[in-house]
Amino acid sequence: MIDPDGYRPNVGIVLLNREHRVFWAKRSNNDGWQFPQGGMRTDETPEEAMYRELREETGLHPDHVELLGSTPGWLRYRLPRRYQRQYSKPLCIGQKQVWFLLRFLAEDSVLNLQTVEDPEFKAYRWVDFWYPADNVIRFKRRVYRRALTLLEPMTGKANGNGAERTGNRISGSGG
Repeated sequence: MIDPDGYRPNVGIVLLNREHRVFWAKRSNNDGWQFPQGGMRTDETPEEAMYRELREETGLHPDHVELLGSTPGWLRYRLPRRYQRQYSKPLCIGQKQVWFLLRFLAEDSVLNLQTVEDPEFKAYRWVDFWYPADNVIRFKRRVYRRALTLLEPMTGKANGNGAERTGNRISGSGG
């Protein structure tokens, strides 16, 4: 499902543990690390897609997490031309995402990266909240910074990214 502007609707998941660290996963098909994310089906709401992707990519169920919030509206990123499938119709030039912040309520032993035939991830670790913004593949960094900036106030922890907040505007390293 590609929208008229060429963006594929998608959800991203920031999973926060009790130590305020986030779930960071190594992709199965390369050495890249990222947050869980995935495309929406035509009959799904963003929240339904998020819970499906959470189950498929981490083995977690709704009772393993608490939904703390989501980004308002879509955040977009463009795929570099080399990642675009030039012969697909319609052409997908990027992704538009709703990002969700979840608090992990269970123990690591319930995490299972092997729930589907072709797993997305082969390893994971817990990292500092802002670590992914500088360590994800370059073309996703801006959307990661924006998502983390919007979700950080929902963590219940003081602002740690050095951004200065004035009114509804966010400036500094977060956006």
